[in-house]
Amino acid sequence: MQKKEQLTAWKQTVNVLEQLLDGTPGQPWQEDFEKTLHQSEMSNPWFTRQEVTIALRGICQMLDEKSLEKWMLSYPANTQQPLKVGIIMAGNIPLAGFHDFISVLSSGNKVMAKLSSSDQYLLPFISRIFFSFMPSLTPMFEVTTQLKNIDAVIATGSNNTSRYFEYYFGKMSHVFRKNRNSAAVISGDENEYDFLLLGRDIFTFYGMGCRNISKFYVPKGYSFNTFFENITTYGTVMSHNKYMNNYDYHQALYLLNRQEFLTNNFLIVLENKALASPVGVLHFEYYENEADLNSKLEAIKDELQCVVSKKGPILPGQTQMPAIDDYADGVDTMEFLSNLTAVKN
Repeated sequence: MQKKEQLTAWKQTVNVLEQLLDGTPGQPWQEDFEKTLHQSEMSNPWFTRQEVTIALRGICQMLDEKSLEKWMLSYPANTQQPLKVGIIMAGNIPLAGFHDFISVLSSGNKVMAKLSSSDQYLLPFISRIFFSFMPSLTPMFEVTTQLKNIDAVIATGSNNTSRYFEYYFGKMSHVFRKNRNSAAVISGDENEYDFLLLGRDIFTFYGMGCRNISKFYVPKGYSFNTFFENITTYGTVMSHNKYMNNYDYHQALYLLNRQEFLTNNFLIVLENKALASPVGVLHFEYYENEADLNSKLEAIKDELQCVVSKKGPILPGQTQMPAIDDYADGVDTMEFLSNLTAVKN
């Protein structure tokens, strides 16, 4: 029964969020919404109103009524004593920890959230809306600075912080996530619209998410002219001081080191075998043929979050709009929680 009630509450929550995003007048949550946006940007300048809005629209799409119902009802409900599940949330993009939040709630367990200092306001705001429609679940969400007396943990961070996670939480049931990045495979058959969409995958959240494209794999001898011609609309990123500083710094560094690179004055394209690239930089690597490409991708499969291609399955422009069952690092969080409940109870 509770899952049906949750589905109704999430439908109502999405309705509120969509009205706020659309500027529908008379919204009782408007003042709280504006305050939250202001607080978020003041504490983290990367979280501009535009980027937070993109994240919220992505969540509304993720919580599509039919998709959410199918997802939520496909896992067994916890009818026993709720478990305390600690969630250590990342703060690289707005609401990076939302999927873990809704997963733990949907599994019938309690969220013990350790919010990132970079993203302290957005999740509590959404939770206030949700719990206003389902107040009985309010005790199932707690924000904490220290995770004590928990039954399991889901932690997202860097390769460095994963050692910290392992040291403190390695002996309990856990899901640990490390650094991941995304790449695009360019065939040479892309049109203007494809590049416009690829620009969205590169520049949304200023390229700071694991689903942002940080690298292109291109055919030998590929020219980037058409790519540059069709991403000019994203040049507005240079109006963000932090992005501009990153771009200027790396351009100066590459010039000083006499490294060859391409640029359109807001994105540096650099030949580099590394998957991860700095803010303002896109790495690329040539491939000889399909077999060579597959070999390169296979070698870094554990570092990849998404691979975008005109042939799919992830098409250009879709990286920042994951479905509810599109799990980070390919780890089924709900299956983990279901198995956890079965073992603990």
